[in-house]
Amino acid sequence: MLPTLAEVLQLPALQRARPRVVVGSEHLDVAVRWVHIAEVTDLAHLLRGGELVLSTGIAMPDDPDALRRYIDDLSAVGVSGIAVELGRKYHAELPRAFLDAARDAGVPVILLDREARFVEITEAVHIRVVNEQLEELRESEKLHSVFTRLSVEGADAGRILHEVVQLSDCPVVLENLTHQVLACDLNGEDPGTLLTSWESRSRAARSGSRTVHTPATGWLVTMVGARGQDWGRLILVVGASPTPRQSMLVERAATTLALGRLLERHQESLERQTHRTIIAGIIDRAYSDPEEALVRARAVGVPLKDRALVGLVLRLRESGTGLAAQARLSDTAEGAARACRELRLPALVGSLDDLRVGILLALPGRQSLDTTLHMLADRVRGTVGDAAVLAVGSSADGVREVRRSFLEARQVGDVAIRQNDRRPFYRLPDLHLRGLLHLFRDDERLQTYVERELGPLLDHDARHGGDLTDMLRHYLGAGRNKALAAGRAHLSRPAFYDRLRRISHVLDTDLESVETCLSLHVALLSLDSVRDEC
Repeated sequence: MLPTLAEVLQLPALQRARPRVVVGSEHLDVAVRWVHIAEVTDLAHLLRGGELVLSTGIAMPDDPDALRRYIDDLSAVGVSGIAVELGRKYHAELPRAFLDAARDAGVPVILLDREARFVEITEAVHIRVVNEQLEELRESEKLHSVFTRLSVEGADAGRILHEVVQLSDCPVVLENLTHQVLACDLNGEDPGTLLTSWESRSRAARSGSRTVHTPATGWLVTMVGARGQDWGRLILVVGASPTPRQSMLVERAATTLALGRLLERHQESLERQTHRTIIAGIIDRAYSDPEEALVRARAVGVPLKDRALVGLVLRLRESGTGLAAQARLSDTAEGAARACRELRLPALVGSLDDLRVGILLALPGRQSLDTTLHMLADRVRGTVGDAAVLAVGSSADGVREVRRSFLEARQVGDVAIRQNDRRPFYRLPDLHLRGLLHLFRDDERLQTYVERELGPLLDHDARHGGDLTDMLRHYLGAGRNKALAAGRAHLSRPAFYDRLRRISHVLDTDLESVETCLSLHVALLSLDSVRDEC
């Protein structure tokens, strides 16, 4: 940051000359880039702008018109000011023509009442300028190092914004082109104050250039994008006029975010990450005040207040690890979000874990939930196919009850994944006995029941690598129709009948008893719930 003319005038080398500002005291905040000593009037072509011109005035013309041309030429190249030493040509004051021309051109004029050592002044100012430039270079190198490291490490938007806050001590917000918040680090500020009515406030902060400061809001705004395609804006809430360091910081952060976006492949979009964070905060009760969740959701374009809230879970049928599973989960989340957008349904959509995508619907009171769910299920199926089942929790009257709705939808999804009826969506009443058993899967009494009914058979299969438990499942699943069960097990009837005799022996029970088979069937369904298998 270059020193201002006011700062230069405070340097000891100039103070010794007793400087007096006789014209342009309102322009002393102009930056001084260099000092130029000149005793000629044909000077302007030697300058580049930002210089403080030092002169004894000995070569200045006496003709008023020539003096005005001298001032106008210096003003045209953008000098910071003119300092004239009294005593050689001018003893008490400068000619009126000189002062009037300087006043009209807005060029500060300083009189030096005592003899000045121009070399000392030049040296002092140049040291100050060079030191400022060196400090700027050091800051630039520091920022370059920080953001290069973040780029190499593939840091996400949250980490990048956190680094911006650490370096600036100012809140920072990343938004998309429709002025919805994608990510933010508020540096301890109240979200209710900073994010309320975000979209309307952001739209008022127009950015006419790549980086701009809007005094009305105190925002330093820069565009985020690469290859000619902008996709967002990064906003640093600085308050007063930003320093060059803050401008450099926000621009380097924007570049790092844009680079990260280019390198993303099978990762969530920033919108999905933001939605996921808000949903997780609601479910985990991370927000000390529910109002914060409302503010954050509203900032991303999803109003939750005075809406019917319903937690939905898209449960993937296939689990997995690695990039393929991550891509599948990401595609499912993006497909669900696209379906909501196409139907104009306000919703937060984000992954809950490696197998589940959460959808928080926020419906106006007049909108039919069943009709909406059928339309959404059809659209989701068209987007993700049969890769997932849609589970629906009960409606919540407010954000505090959303956690319960999601937990119910998760339980429904875990059971529905084993259903064969292929409903558009599932609710808890649709699951009958399976749903009830799943709700009690963590109850030690249910686990004891499973072990009591099936323990010997499970132990036998474990010791001998057998398949008797699966054969029992086929038998009971076929309604005790042995011929049908043998076909489903891909065994001949004699072989299947032999398996049934062995099961009866191991369990020491009669498989012809309806009550016994009912008890075993309930135990098998309970085993599925306890294991939480697909």
